[in-house]
Amino acid sequence: MRIAPDLLEAIVAHAQRDAPNECCGMVAVRDGAAVAVHPATNTAASPFRFEVDGLELHRTLTGIEDAGCELGAIYHSHTRSEPYPSQTDVNFAANWPGVEWIIVGVAKGTDPLVRSYLIDDGVITEVAVERG
Repeated sequence: MRIAPDLLEAIVAHAQRDAPNECCGMVAVRDGAAVAVHPATNTAASPFRFEVDGLELHRTLTGIEDAGCELGAIYHSHTRSEPYPSQTDVNFAANWPGVEWIIVGVAKGTDPLVRSYLIDDGVITEVAVERG
């Protein structure tokens, strides 16, 4: 997926704003390019995990589809560790095959680091974050 710098900056800003808790949200894509970022509320309000209210998730996904787009990525932050999928992320990804997982590392005292992964059948594959 290609993502414009301003959309990527919005994801990083969300991660920084919600720290020390994890942030979360979704990225809408059309023709392989990100077209919108949809921040979500982390109802867990935790530095270790994220949860999205089912109604908020449904409304966001419906809005993405109504706009002629599809869900291209789910993003969240890691506030105390490297931006690499945890076992919790791997388990959650089982419900979202083919969707990228953008993780923003915002550990205290470090610059934000953005990485993206495909997680299929428990196999983690890093994919390039294509700015553009």
